[in-house]
Amino acid sequence: MFITWNPNPEIITLGSITLRWYSTCWLIGLLTGYFIVKKLYRDYKRPPQDYDPLFLHMFFGVLIGARLGHCLFYQPDYFLASGEHFIEMIVPIHHFADGSWHFTGYEGLSSHGGVFGMFIAFWLYCRRYKYTYLYVLDNVAVAAPFVGMMIRTGNLMNSEIVGNVTNVPWAFIFENLDMLPRHPAQLYEALFYALVGIVGIMLYHRTRLRHTLGSGFFFGYCVGTIFTFRFFVEFLKEVQEDFEHGMMLDMGQILSIPLAIIGIAFMLRAVWHKKDKA
Repeated sequence: MFITWNPNPEIITLGSITLRWYSTCWLIGLLTGYFIVKKLYRDYKRPPQDYDPLFLHMFFGVLIGARLGHCLFYQPDYFLASGEHFIEMIVPIHHFADGSWHFTGYEGLSSHGGVFGMFIAFWLYCRRYKYTYLYVLDNVAVAAPFVGMMIRTGNLMNSEIVGNVTNVPWAFIFENLDMLPRHPAQLYEALFYALVGIVGIMLYHRTRLRHTLGSGFFFGYCVGTIFTFRFFVEFLKEVQEDFEHGMMLDMGQILSIPLAIIGIAFMLRAVWHKKDKA
C-alpha cells in the first residue's frame, strides 16, 4: 500500500534553461500571496501604488533571508570557511577545486531565515511608506500559509526533507533516496499550511476580526500555528544535517520555539485588547 515516489524534479528543458518544480512552486506561492494581499489592500482602500513596493520588499527579504538562514544556521562550517564559499552564499554558483565554477541556483533555503528576512524587509517598507508595522504583518500573514504550502510541495517534488522510516499505509518510498517507506513530512506540512490559510481567510471574511487588521491577530495566528506545528512535525523527519545527530532538538525546532511563542503572544494580545474595547 506504500506510495512509490520518484518524480522528475525538472518540468521541461529548453536549451540551457531548465524549469524545475521547486522554483515553479515558489513562483506560484508568491503569486498567490501577491493577489491575496493586493485584495486586502483594496478592501482597506490603500493607495494602489503602495502595494507593488511591498511585494518587492517581501520577495527580496524572504529570498535573501532564506538563503542566508540556510547558510548560517545549517552550514556555517562550509560557507564561512573561505572567501569563495562566502561568495556562494549570495551568488548561486559552486566553486570546484580546479578553479572552475558551475551555476547551481539556490539549493539551500531556510524557512526560518526567510521569516527573519521578511521582518527586516517590512520594517524598511514601513519606514519609507509610513505604514503601521502590525498592519503590514497582518496583511501578509493572511497569505503566507499558502506560500508555505507551495514551498513544501516543491520540497516533495524534489524528494527532500523526508520523514523517518515508518510502516503507515500512506508512507512514501523515495526511490532516489532509498527503498524504505517514510513519512511524507513535506506533504504533512503542505496540507497543514493549506488548512491554516483557509481558516485564516474564513476568519477574515466571516468574523468581525476583519476590522482588526493591524492588531497583530492574523500575524500571531499565522506564526503561532505554523511554527507550533513545525516544532512537532520535526519529530517525524529524518535528520537534515550531520551536526544534528545526537541533539535532543534539531535546528528547525530550536528556531521554531521563539517564533511560536511570539505568534501565540501576539494573537492573545490582540484578543485581550479587543475584549477591553468591547
